[in-house]
Amino acid sequence: MGPRSVEIADDLGALLDVLPPVIREALLRQPDVNELVEVVLDLGRPPEARFLSRSITLRDEAVMREDLHFVVSRVGAFTRDNRAGIERTLHRISALRNRRGEIIGLTCRVGRAVFGTVDIVKDVIQSGKNILLLGKPGVGKTTLLREAARVLADELGKRVMVVDTSNEIAGDGDIPHPGIGRARRLQVPSPELQHAVMIEAVENHMPEVIVIDEIGTEAEALAARTIAERGVQLIATAHGNSLENLLMNPTLCDLVGGIHAVTLSDEEAKRRGTQKTVLERKAPPTFDVLIEIQDKDRLAVHHDVATVVDRLLRGIPPRPELRLRRPSGEIEIVRETTPSPPPEERAVVASSGPTGQRVLRIFPYAVSRDKIERAIRELGVPATITSDVKQADVVLTLKSHARTGTPRLREAAQWNIPVIALKSNTTTQVRNFLIGEFGLQAPSEDLSPEEQRALEEVEEAVAEVIAHRRPVELSPQSAYIRRLQHELVQRYGLISESKGQDPFRRVVIYPRF
Repeated sequence: MGPRSVEIADDLGALLDVLPPVIREALLRQPDVNELVEVVLDLGRPPEARFLSRSITLRDEAVMREDLHFVVSRVGAFTRDNRAGIERTLHRISALRNRRGEIIGLTCRVGRAVFGTVDIVKDVIQSGKNILLLGKPGVGKTTLLREAARVLADELGKRVMVVDTSNEIAGDGDIPHPGIGRARRLQVPSPELQHAVMIEAVENHMPEVIVIDEIGTEAEALAARTIAERGVQLIATAHGNSLENLLMNPTLCDLVGGIHAVTLSDEEAKRRGTQKTVLERKAPPTFDVLIEIQDKDRLAVHHDVATVVDRLLRGIPPRPELRLRRPSGEIEIVRETTPSPPPEERAVVASSGPTGQRVLRIFPYAVSRDKIERAIRELGVPATITSDVKQADVVLTLKSHARTGTPRLREAAQWNIPVIALKSNTTTQVRNFLIGEFGLQAPSEDLSPEEQRALEEVEEAVAEVIAHRRPVELSPQSAYIRRLQHELVQRYGLISESKGQDPFRRVVIYPRF
């Protein structure tokens, strides 16, 4: 990758014009005014200016209510999240209020559109894959989103919709900032409606790409999965600095596939050298690629989130591709990762699975891909899931669908592809099919549905204990099931005890302080 040209547009004059004249003149006297980050106006305190490398007091006199009113009267309306802006700029004015709702402080932050920074991951953004950006506040996530929207809309001619919750991406006012190019902007009335507007963008405007800042709730994570399943490219940011801490976030871990407990047979546990209950990825990730923005000139790229999560859960540390921007402007890839095959071609095979055996390509129809993946991993058989029915060796469906003879099943029959109908959409049914297909012996021991549910409850509780550092009580269980729960909690390095009297005796999980 060659050097890139970076252009910064901040329209600083528009922000200075909304400040009281004395404060504006004090700022203009500063030699590094172009490096201004924000101006802080708190009632009863001297006004403060923060630059990239220093902070100063702008005058000795304290900020008066008249100063605050001067600014408020010159900016846009404050939304429910106490933010306002200046039309057609990226500047952001945030308010502090007292208990009566009166504004008693303002943070006036300079918004800058930086053109050219996307070059470090331009090839990834243009790949069509779903991309999740992580990084601490102020590291440049929103800037990269804005650039991604512009590149995809202007250079690739794609239909791009920006879901702009606080007008952070495309600026204040009804006309979006030119930083997003020809991308269209859908504004969000209030933060709690962001998930609904995400779905509205797909249903009403037929986008090829949706750009969204700060996925932070379970509803937004579910909306993101819905968008991805409809074939729309999704580029988003989320709370968190790394893939590892995102995995431990019970609200957002679904973005990278989620985690649940899986119980192995005695033989498989012995082969892996693990206990019978292990952690595995629960579902296909919503995002194919995850980019950790470590600082503005250093990014870590995980090109295959599914594989990285699977390895992390087996104790294998991730080896992301590191991309650096040198002072000369050159972009350097420090460590390449071996490209993984596309998900529809990647076989889910255990390391010691059968050798010299064909890979069975399964096309699922009304059968959960997650359950098929889980059964393949548990049995260690050479099988893969394909999204092209013509490439399949077998179609796996349910009896209820097989009886109706849907067009997709009729297509399979035209290609002479066998259709296997399962009684129900369960991992046990899929596992039994694979056992018969590969001539395996059924495991001698397995957990009952009640035991499975009890261990899944432990997984959810452990995530909550780790995230919130507070005890969590489980449902009452028998002595045997409580012992299984205690063993699983111990694997996480947490503390547990049984409380209460039978039949209400239950396990309580505590954080390790």
